[in-house]
Amino acid sequence: MAQDWDIKARSEACHECKTAFQDKQQYFCALVFGTEGYIRKDYCGRCWMGGKKDVTSPYSQWQGVFHPPPPPPEEALKKETAESLLRRLIQDNDASKKNVMYILAVMLERKRILAERDVQKHDDGAKVIVYEHKKTGETFLVPDPGLKLDQLEDVQREVVEMLGGGKPEHGTSQPTEVPAADETAGK
Repeated sequence: MAQDWDIKARSEACHECKTAFQDKQQYFCALVFGTEGYIRKDYCGRCWMGGKKDVTSPYSQWQGVFHPPPPPPEEALKKETAESLLRRLIQDNDASKKNVMYILAVMLERKRILAERDVQKHDDGAKVIVYEHKKTGETFLVPDPGLKLDQLEDVQREVVEMLGGGKPEHGTSQPTEVPAADETAGK
């Protein structure tokens, strides 16, 4: 007979009276087998001891002490997202980060957050890509730095470091989130 393994989570409230369990409150649990498989039912002491439970012959039963799940730990340093980093770099208007801005825009395009709407070519040969944020409708103007294939690894490393990924060791593979060289070249 095949066994369908399943995790039955502890309830936050009594199965019978629906009263929420309080921290350090004793609860009683009954595991019953029904037409849909094993069902877990948790009860407060009043319903369990007072005979109000709807369980006559449980498969298993036990008691425990309720502790609410702890809140998720807060990140010591909030990691910057590709979008928030791109916004900050555009606002800072730092020309030395134009390669990083371009790679971030391509990453957000691949994630379908930004959509390329136009490419403007200037008389001097410079190109500016016009992106639109799909949810907010905001327009992003990102200069195309004309990256060469031999420049991509250094720019990708800089993007990873700025996103809080640390410095990758020399010779390690590039993160999957950063576009591969063949995806950004010639864009």
